[in-house]
Amino acid sequence: MAKGDLGIDLGTASFIVYQRGKGIVVFEPSVVAISNKTGEIVAIGEEAKKMIGKTPDYYKAVKPMKDGVIADYKTIEAVIKRFITITVKKTLFFKPELVIGIPTKITSVERRAVFEAALNAGARQVHVISEPLAAAIGAGIEVMRSEGSMIVDIGGGTTDIAVISLGGTVVGDSIKVAGDSLDEAIIRFVRKKHGLVIGDSTAEQAKIKIGKIHPSYETYEMEIKGRDAVMGLPRTDKITSDDIMETLRPIVDGLIGRIKMVLEKTPPELAADIISNGVVLTGGGALLRGLDTVISEEIGVKCMVAEDPITCVARGTGILLDNPELLKAVATTYAR
Repeated sequence: MAKGDLGIDLGTASFIVYQRGKGIVVFEPSVVAISNKTGEIVAIGEEAKKMIGKTPDYYKAVKPMKDGVIADYKTIEAVIKRFITITVKKTLFFKPELVIGIPTKITSVERRAVFEAALNAGARQVHVISEPLAAAIGAGIEVMRSEGSMIVDIGGGTTDIAVISLGGTVVGDSIKVAGDSLDEAIIRFVRKKHGLVIGDSTAEQAKIKIGKIHPSYETYEMEIKGRDAVMGLPRTDKITSDDIMETLRPIVDGLIGRIKMVLEKTPPELAADIISNGVVLTGGGALLRGLDTVISEEIGVKCMVAEDPITCVARGTGILLDNPELLKAVATTYAR
């Protein structure tokens, strides 16, 4: 494999690209600004995110990933092409090999569409791997062992729960309860309790800056800005960590219920391994303060947040770029 080869995490919340020999070279919000006149991409990531709700009629800001799946393949093809262009710009005729993390419940048709989008974007060969398996590799789990490991990858659109052994998922589940769901719950709470309409970004910032889900963690307060639901005028108010905990706990309880269901379906030998090794949390949702503590208390198994959980999928694809034998064992490959 060449140094320009790329590992890509097409997340609902973030696009993260790992370049062989360099590490992570792209880490941007999964937002794309498109010209209504030409259909061309005019901005990707943070620049495009700033345009949401503020763009003039000749631009539109879109999120090509929705609930963990690709909602707009044409845009994703253009995004991958942009990634290839900006990372291998010095070698114009080089076609990189790509490793792409994909959702667990993707259909064979959707899987093929990912292949086609990547090849049309300029890749010479494409490998796809399920996101929880890539996350496990990125978190340092030795996935080829017979010993069982459990990964809970909490992304923006979906949460993937997987029991992994011998390079594959033995038992798994994928649910549309993740970071976006938590943000939406905060938006509803603020409107109901404070009569204030806030946007997605404000809710996300509140979750990140002061959010918690376990009472033992310190409580903070944050000023939020929005529009009065009755008067329609700009207004500020305050929200606390306890508010967020009260709001998000029912959603987290639902997630824990699904984790328990996966554990109940796990073969006894692998369940014993998980009791010994614990559950590993990855994805941006893993950063919610106290989530590991709550899950551990509810399922009776130790729970740990992976190092730099947001980038685990991308780093997992990067490890595969450096390990052809492991890549062959765990990924599906396609080339023209």
